[in-house]
Amino acid sequence: MSVTVPQSVAPMIPRTLFNSDHEAFRTTVRRFFETELAPHYEKWEEQQHIDRNIWNKAGELGLLCPTMPEQYGGAGVDRLYSMILMEEQARVGDSASGFSLHSDIVANYINNFGTEEQKMEWLPKMCSGEVVGSIAMTEPGTGSDLQSIRTTAVADGDDYIVNGSKIFITNGYLCDMSVVVVKTGDISGGAQSVSLLIMDANTPGFTKGKPLKKVGMRGQDTCELFFDNVRVPKSNLLGMEGMGFIMLMKELAWERMMIAIICASGAENAIATTVDYVKQRKVFGKSVSSFQNTRFKLAEMRSEAQIARVFVDRCMEQVLKNELSVEAACAAKYWVSDLLSKIVDECVQLHGGYGYMLEYPIARAYIDTRANRIYGGTNEIMKELISRSI
Repeated sequence: MSVTVPQSVAPMIPRTLFNSDHEAFRTTVRRFFETELAPHYEKWEEQQHIDRNIWNKAGELGLLCPTMPEQYGGAGVDRLYSMILMEEQARVGDSASGFSLHSDIVANYINNFGTEEQKMEWLPKMCSGEVVGSIAMTEPGTGSDLQSIRTTAVADGDDYIVNGSKIFITNGYLCDMSVVVVKTGDISGGAQSVSLLIMDANTPGFTKGKPLKKVGMRGQDTCELFFDNVRVPKSNLLGMEGMGFIMLMKELAWERMMIAIICASGAENAIATTVDYVKQRKVFGKSVSSFQNTRFKLAEMRSEAQIARVFVDRCMEQVLKNELSVEAACAAKYWVSDLLSKIVDECVQLHGGYGYMLEYPIARAYIDTRANRIYGGTNEIMKELISRSI
């Protein structure tokens, strides 16, 4: 079964990022999301996570961790392939799968900072879908302040003994492995005591809470993780003790760009969905699209979405050159996620009462997209980081 998705409104300014290989990959990705993801949203929202076998199907098609080196099971391609995956996910309104976090955040930490043994142990299994990865940063009461975490890893011979908990963990319920942010050494310290540990989810003392009941993104696997005297080999340390905060900062810019990519595509999809609706819906004997207010609102939204698209694409050019600044990533994350919320709200209004019915894609977008302004660092934190460079 496949789902019909409205064609995107043609861009005012043609995109120049992608070549024929990229577009061939997009065709495969689009088919996968339309046939394997979109038809099952209601089921997954009810069970609060996608079916585990979807991870294996994605792995078989090469849709997991494509940027990882070939010797570890990836395709060794550039991050434009990741961008395509995120754009096609947003195009069908998929808020259930956690593929991008698994492939472009968790795998990156292991590939960029792990030992050869760590890479060989985990990356091939992540590429195939045999292992689902998560990253456990946020804790109850700490929010975006990673220096204040309370999860500890106390040295004990060749192991660490880990105690603490994490909350709002994407892929947490199905994860087979998690990169966990902990305090090591002088646990009373701030950033200088933050470290990263690779933790096998089957280790005694590692437990998972039930999927959290969220306002939106209800099909996404999100839960709490608990660590009760979990014994983790010191060989599972990523990088060196006390280097965790630096590693996190190096990867957070890309994570924020990922949110901007998804939001830019989400805005385009919301507009396309609404254009399709207002052309068919009739009021007072004529289509909603024939009213000047509708046409002007669509013109405003299309213009703003195009501005977002150009900025995000330009940032991606910087990503490919490893030149993207922290400030630009923060700006992209906060501005485009704000814009998405604004556009979706306007689109709900143009749908009228049906815009508030969950059977319509725009209603699901209304509740699903709100979280973009919170995770990856709240938009207020983004503005604070930008302001420090002024």
